[in-house]
Amino acid sequence: MSDWWFEAFPSVPYEKAPPGEKQMLTLLAYDITDPKRLSRVARVCEDFGVRVQYSIFECRLEEAEFTEFWLRLLGQIDENEDRLVAYKIDARCAKETLTAGTMVCSEKVLCYLV
Repeated sequence: MSDWWFEAFPSVPYEKAPPGEKQMLTLLAYDITDPKRLSRVARVCEDFGVRVQYSIFECRLEEAEFTEFWLRLLGQIDENEDRLVAYKIDARCAKETLTAGTMVCSEKVLCYLV
C-alpha cells in the first residue's frame, strides 16, 4: 500500500509491537459535555496517542509521559460535568488485544477511496 494509506490510517500501538519495557498501553476514553472543552481534550489526546474511536485513544506511555498527559487533560475538563477514564494495559495483555473491522479515520484527515 502507498504511504498516504498509512498516514490516513495510522497503526494502533499494539499492531507494531507490544509496549516497551517501561511503557504501558493506555486506553483513554472521555465524555465531555462542552464542545470547546471536547475539542481541547481531543487535541491533547492527539499529542499522546492514536484515535481508535471518536472519544477513545490508545497511547504508549512511560509513567512520566502518562503523568504529563493526565495533568494536561485535567486542566481542560470540568470535573463536575465531564469524565475521563484511563486504563493501563501491560505488555502481556496488550499482545492479546483483539480487533475486528475497519480503522477509524482521524477527523483531521480527509480520505477519498475510489
